[in-house]
Amino acid sequence: MKTRRREVLLGATAAATAAANFPAPAIAQGIKELKLVTSYPRDLPESGTSPEQLARSITIMSDGRLKVRVYPPDSLVKALEVFDAVSAGVADLYVTDEAYFQDKSPALNFFAAVPYGMTADEFCSWILFGGGQALWDEVDAQFNIKPLMANNTGVQMGGWFNKEVNSPEDFKGLRYRMPELGAEVLRRMGATVVTTPAGEIATALKSGAIDASEYVGPWPDVWLGLDKVASYYYYPGFHEPGFNNALGINKTLWDGLTPSERAIIEVATQAEVTRSLAEANAENVKALARLRAGERIKIRRFSAELIKTFGRLSKEVLADTAAKDPLARKVYDSYMTFLAGIMDWGELSETGYREARRMALG
Repeated sequence: MKTRRREVLLGATAAATAAANFPAPAIAQGIKELKLVTSYPRDLPESGTSPEQLARSITIMSDGRLKVRVYPPDSLVKALEVFDAVSAGVADLYVTDEAYFQDKSPALNFFAAVPYGMTADEFCSWILFGGGQALWDEVDAQFNIKPLMANNTGVQMGGWFNKEVNSPEDFKGLRYRMPELGAEVLRRMGATVVTTPAGEIATALKSGAIDASEYVGPWPDVWLGLDKVASYYYYPGFHEPGFNNALGINKTLWDGLTPSERAIIEVATQAEVTRSLAEANAENVKALARLRAGERIKIRRFSAELIKTFGRLSKEVLADTAAKDPLARKVYDSYMTFLAGIMDWGELSETGYREARRMALG
């Protein structure tokens, strides 16, 4: 879903130096002009288009008092410089996958998506009512950033393959495009993991530079042309079950906003999470129908053996991530405790209903 690059991040010193060349948020006659930088191309479905909608919502809801302008990658800073840029005040806000910056704090992974973690609605419950937001604030405050949920893709697919995969042995030596903690799971299965940028995935699959790639779901995957270069489309994804893009706000700026201005941003982001998820689900329905209408694409479910292997290794990866520092452990403990409870409720409610509906309607 994302422009996954492991570029060299802008260091704090460099960011601070750059900040001196940019003015603080422009304020004239009570209007604050805010620069929002993103890690995604402007026209990329979901992650690219959603920041534009969020910027419009904040601007309109504030009657123009908060005037937000979106800067896609390379127009102000590079895709993976957004975190440091907002931290230092080079920009005012960002929309990005904070797990890109896990080297700063491994805890950041839990506020994006982790293997076999929470779905979109479960994640929202943890953030808003399970203590997640307070922990997220604590993590990001180290970097002078105030975080909020920005948009969510919902459950992602397992990815596109040039050949069938039936067992863990099929992953040994497989050249697979996968990001972050999901990538570590695949490494432990013997795969060679690469971080091909989104716009280059189709070319890499076609040329044989990679054998498989995840991205998001039918809508953005078809937009990227992945259905034209691979024949096998596997589900369900284990790596990002409810991916959250973050809105990061320079904390010095945030602390200086009025209660009304902060409330506008909070309400606008929560509305955009709902809107973006609804749009993703609606567009995925259309794109999936187009894929099924053709004869070439083979939609396959991962085997039970693979699902169990993904699960076993995911537990190991999450535990290892939590062990990296005390704050990561604190976030992990909260996340996993909430996950256990909401899985129990979900089995009775959502899963129970869906199974009954399929039985009733056939």
